[in-house]
Amino acid sequence: MGALEDKRQREKRVVGEMIALYCRRKHKTKGGLCPQCAALAEYAGQRSDRCPFMEHKTFCSNCKVHCYKPEMRRQIRLVMRFAGPRMLLRHPVLAVRHVAETIREKKRLERRT
Repeated sequence: MGALEDKRQREKRVVGEMIALYCRRKHKTKGGLCPQCAALAEYAGQRSDRCPFMEHKTFCSNCKVHCYKPEMRRQIRLVMRFAGPRMLLRHPVLAVRHVAETIREKKRLERRT
């Protein structure tokens, strides 16, 4: 697996973990996702698989082109807002890596302009 594919899989894992955390807490699911969250996870995975900018960006929030449909974008924002802070307790390594990569990307983008 190449670096780009590793990056894609890492992004999908972080998003998947956030959706799972959100679903467990908000929809009280155990052992899987509710249909709505499963659809969101599937959609997010498809968007990541098809992303032409993966090589040059860290996460979708840093991308200039938002390829999510408005309703899915609204849902993923709710998930991120809820699960983001809680990821530090559930998956600290993933959360810290995500924050560090986001900060590095923002600094890189600021240097460009």
